Amino acid sequence: MDMDPQQREDQQFGSFITGSPTATQDEKVMGMLSHLGAIAGLVVGAGFLGWAVPLFLMLTKGKESSFVRGNAVESLNFQITTLIAMFVSGILMCVGVGFILVPIVALASLVFSVIGGIKANEGQLYRYPVNLRLVK
Repeated sequence: MDMDPQQREDQQFGSFITGSPTATQDEKVMGMLSHLGAIAGLVVGAGFLGWAVPLFLMLTKGKESSFVRGNAVESLNFQITTLIAMFVSGILMCVGVGFILVPIVALASLVFSVIGGIKANEGQLYRYPVNLRLVK
């Protein structure tokens, strides 16, 4: 499916493919799930699958809505950042610092993901304060 340049520009700058100036309720729920689903992925995947739900939503629903894609990409980048931080914290356990960093990283991940879910449900794109933006 080819998009004309105006549609591509609208999608890039945050307009919604549905033509609505704001996100629909379904888009808000999918955006919220991209953040809160990451928490479920962390719980089910023993702390290592937080990236799975945002990636799935980005690849499926992200094609239909720039709002869902924006939230899923932001959440995916944050989960990758969290995974890297947990890995580094695990290595730093050898010198004792990691025992302090692991709970801090886990708590920050939980809190920021919940805030992201709430903001997405309100129709806003949440930008995590600490995030490596690896996925565009």
